[in-house]
Amino acid sequence: MTKPSGHSALAILCVALASCGDGKPTMHTPTPEIFAQTPTFAGTDTRAPCRERNPDKQAFFGDLHIHTSFSFDAWVFGNNNDPERAYDYARGEAIFSGPNKVRLQIDRPLDFAAVTDHAEQFAQIGICTDPEAADYDHKVCRTMRGEVWWAGLLPDSMSRLGRVFSSGGVGPTAVYMENICPGDATCTVQGKPVWDRIQRAAEMAYDRSEDCTFSSLVGFEYSLNPSDTGNNMHRNVLFRNATTLNLPVSSRLAERPLDLWRYLDRTCNSADNRCEVLTIPHNSNLSSGEMFTPPSTGAQSLAEETEISDLRARTERLAEIYQVKGDSECRDGLYRVGGAPDEFCEFEKVRGKAEVFDDCKDTIGDHGMAMTGCVARRSFVRYALTEGLAEKQRTGINPFEFGIIASTDTHDSNGGDVDEYEHTSGLALVDTAEKRLQPEIVLPGGIASVRQARFSPGGLAGVFAEQNTREDLFDAMRARETFGTSGPRIVPRFFAADDFPERLCEAPDMIAQAYAAGAPMGSSITRPDTAQSPDFLIAASADSGTNEHPGGLLQRLQVIKGWVDEVGIMQQRVYDVAGDPDNGATVDLDSCQPRGDGFKNLCTVWRDPDYHADQQAVYYSRVLENPSCRWSTYQCAEFDEADRPETCDDPEYPKTIQERAWTSPIWIYPEASDTPQRSS
Repeated sequence: MTKPSGHSALAILCVALASCGDGKPTMHTPTPEIFAQTPTFAGTDTRAPCRERNPDKQAFFGDLHIHTSFSFDAWVFGNNNDPERAYDYARGEAIFSGPNKVRLQIDRPLDFAAVTDHAEQFAQIGICTDPEAADYDHKVCRTMRGEVWWAGLLPDSMSRLGRVFSSGGVGPTAVYMENICPGDATCTVQGKPVWDRIQRAAEMAYDRSEDCTFSSLVGFEYSLNPSDTGNNMHRNVLFRNATTLNLPVSSRLAERPLDLWRYLDRTCNSADNRCEVLTIPHNSNLSSGEMFTPPSTGAQSLAEETEISDLRARTERLAEIYQVKGDSECRDGLYRVGGAPDEFCEFEKVRGKAEVFDDCKDTIGDHGMAMTGCVARRSFVRYALTEGLAEKQRTGINPFEFGIIASTDTHDSNGGDVDEYEHTSGLALVDTAEKRLQPEIVLPGGIASVRQARFSPGGLAGVFAEQNTREDLFDAMRARETFGTSGPRIVPRFFAADDFPERLCEAPDMIAQAYAAGAPMGSSITRPDTAQSPDFLIAASADSGTNEHPGGLLQRLQVIKGWVDEVGIMQQRVYDVAGDPDNGATVDLDSCQPRGDGFKNLCTVWRDPDYHADQQAVYYSRVLENPSCRWSTYQCAEFDEADRPETCDDPEYPKTIQERAWTSPIWIYPEASDTPQRSS
């Protein structure tokens, strides 16, 4: 879903509401006084010790990006499941969603989950869905509920999309919230009951028994779309325990991510109150280069660069590399990116390979959420990781030293519903195969477009922890010992050491040895500038699947290396280090049955043949499965050939995919690289 963009869209909204200001929401930096007006929700962290604790750590799978009926857009689209039901779904129970009451049930319960509803509309949800609220019958609320026709501009099939944007969505349309509760602070306080319900739902879902089967983390989404650019700058905000903010910080109060980080640092991470928090950016692919613009852009001094870089590095410990709105890992052919093309960078792009677009280069573009603006290397995780090396050389701090996860961003309360063979879209509005296979829905005036056939089921977050508790999971996330998958429960391992045994992969205690001698994914290592390449242990286990749907076989392990050359070009190199890229594996498109050989397990000890001891570098591992059917191929098969939607025969929509996992990086710095070098 995209946001309104441009004056024509805003003008249509004005007609719909017969009420407009200047189109520019008033933003404020949050202050403690705003949040002190009501008592904090009283949660508890008391729990029984876990029966099992694995010192070698085990992989836990979850979803850290779930929207429920407490998100304004999800509610309008027909999601009637609250946070309690979202946690029920994550733990394996069936839920029913949307106007047609579609039954949803995950094939395997998750180990952890976080409901992350949009903080910007907590007040609107609380007011417009409560018949006892004073402004329940306000025109904005009536429009949201579908009781007021959207100025006659939309056919019935698009009315729900119209309701989202005519009753106060995000970005420029957020000004209409002032029609319900005047002032940003008042709106924030009026959303307090919704925030309390979200925390209470997490409290009820948390397994505090010694079984430790499920952890629910408290969180919310900070959904910033700057009004001057229309780019996606969204973050999920997650807490370590039950000590959280009295009220969430929305983009109505913190107009820049920097304001968000400063407030969270002041009230949580640097405060003596047990509150610990981290932020996770997502959909950088829709940011037109704004998400990963370095602090050196616009900073007035080295001291200011350093302060911003340090704050971001301490607060933003992870990045979401993949979700329903596409892949944010990489894209070939972008400005100042060198190295050979990477064929696997075309994976699940919401803007197709054949689309013509401008390159933002080193500037910030606009209309990223509308998917009509320029595309930039600073919209992709790989190049941010690489550019962070240049920032470290400049200031001594790498602001983009983040780990990797994936999630869904479902708006249907069904976190972790990532199977290609039973894709339900995660959007109650799109509840049939015919709707999901539409190439594009466009609202009048360019207000929004939905390219549902380009969307994916999303991915999963993987965390290596000794046990499944909130604190252990959060600590692992803060340490960046995390990974993301495109859906399968692949378990990847990635370590670096000065010297691993050559036959380490054959050792029954391989992981224990790796921890004893080396550093796991997420580690930053400083080494002598005369040293040889470190040894990397790269391993992965395939998803075992279920009895009904066995998991796919692995094809290969890869290592992706990034560095900045002497003239400032972001260089990349992809190494196949294990497996068989030429195994000839295919899939029968009629039956979706896989063909060919593959691996259940892969492992190797590898050294970088192009290692330079005096060069900063970042490495991460990518695991590829054999090809399998994309969700659209499964659903196209449901139609008679004459009735198939046009996307079924459009080559821009791939028939197959190669599912994958991405590990968090390992950074290698020569000892001299900590010296700040401010460029002129």
